[in-house]
Amino acid sequence: MPIPERLKPTFSPARATGPDPVEEARKRLIVALDAPDARSAFELVNRLENTCQWFKVGLELFVAAGPAVLEPLVARGHSVFLDLKLHDIPNTVAGAARSAAALGVGMMTLHALGGPAMLAAAREALAPLADPPELLAVTVLTSMDPAQMKAAGLDRSPGEQVELLARMGLDAGIRGFVCSPQEVQALRGLTGPEGVLVIPGIRPAGADIGDQKRVATPAAALRQGASYLVVGRPITQAPNPAAAAEAILREMAVALHD
Repeated sequence: MPIPERLKPTFSPARATGPDPVEEARKRLIVALDAPDARSAFELVNRLENTCQWFKVGLELFVAAGPAVLEPLVARGHSVFLDLKLHDIPNTVAGAARSAAALGVGMMTLHALGGPAMLAAAREALAPLADPPELLAVTVLTSMDPAQMKAAGLDRSPGEQVELLARMGLDAGIRGFVCSPQEVQALRGLTGPEGVLVIPGIRPAGADIGDQKRVATPAAALRQGASYLVVGRPITQAPNPAAAAEAILREMAVALHD
């Protein structure tokens, strides 16, 4: 199901171009449905129905509930970010990308570490489609700090690794990336205004950062050039998820209006 034009944000500057920054913020906020089963996920969706447009379905929920969990989200008019971080040989990832596109998702992830041939294969698999999902290359997970990088045998800093993978992705024809808030400004400089930068590791001021290492507030990430913000626990584990989401939307709106 294609994303309606009215739900697509503008990516070039942070400033909202329309009359209502809150509505522009709503197009950019993605709520992570990191739930153990479909029932729990849709309890959250029901509470956020009138507040949030985008929902992320990741490994936990997809493995528990399968592709069928996506259909009611799409049928209810929500935009879906399928975050499975595909990483396999090029032919396998190309087939998986085609299958995911048939589910009606608006964006999907694959791991940049799969290499340029894998990234290009996924892009080419979706090229014949009239309105394919946005392919996002995941660069370095927000849980990775220099110590974790070194343990994984990577001598570069997170920022250096992100830039290397982003340049490789751009050469392979990928225009969307996932990175931490700390790298978004550098990536925006690489991709220009047409790049789609989806940023996890978003924590409102004073929130528990949990297992995230490289984080920022919603306003800071937008001002650095983020296209979309992914927020999970600060919304989904709040006593009132809708109120928590509204507070984040207001903070985003201020940044978009500045």
